[in-house]
Amino acid sequence: MSEAGGDGAGRKKRRKLPETVTGFPDVPAHELKEEPNPFNDPDWRMLGYAWTGFALRIVLVLAAIFSVYQYMQAREEKRIERTLQLVELWERSEYQEAQRALKQRLSALNEKHAGLLGKSPSEAEIAIYYERIGLEAMKPEGGAMPVEDFREAFDRLVYFLNRLSFCVEGNLCSQAVADAYFFDFAKSFWGYFGGFVAEQRRRGAPNFASAIEDYVTAKR
Repeated sequence: MSEAGGDGAGRKKRRKLPETVTGFPDVPAHELKEEPNPFNDPDWRMLGYAWTGFALRIVLVLAAIFSVYQYMQAREEKRIERTLQLVELWERSEYQEAQRALKQRLSALNEKHAGLLGKSPSEAEIAIYYERIGLEAMKPEGGAMPVEDFREAFDRLVYFLNRLSFCVEGNLCSQAVADAYFFDFAKSFWGYFGGFVAEQRRRGAPNFASAIEDYVTAKR
């Protein structure tokens, strides 16, 4: 009896915790200790520490923003550099000769068929006219230059415009600089030879000049 009583007396009475929906006991609001605001501290040293820490955070944020800005500037400068490299390539003799061959052939065909367009043609009529000129330019009777030589010049231009388009599409070149130098030419080129490209795709080259088409027809 004495041992049982002693064992019972020796045990601590456990405190029953209040039941909550979260599984943790509720803490009365009066037991929560409000953290002091260092900016309202009467001690000037604590006030100085608070404002110093705040200023340091501002400086760190501004430094991070400036680093991101510098990074973006460096990327854009690299894009411009790549685009200007393409401009230099465009000015090389082989591409200049290809442009001259194209211009001479199209000029002769436009002069030959000048009467096909009325005084105020619609955009649809102009598009059909350009397509007809482009298709004829790819035939042996399309100009004084042998069609094999013209096709070589044509393929060189397609190669360059594809390269330009991939560079812009991949965000490796500056679109603004590329558009300033090449967009008008690329748009005119596609206007004349889009029909010929469609024929080549039907004949088994489904991706022929697809990059040029994407570049010209992309929404801007």
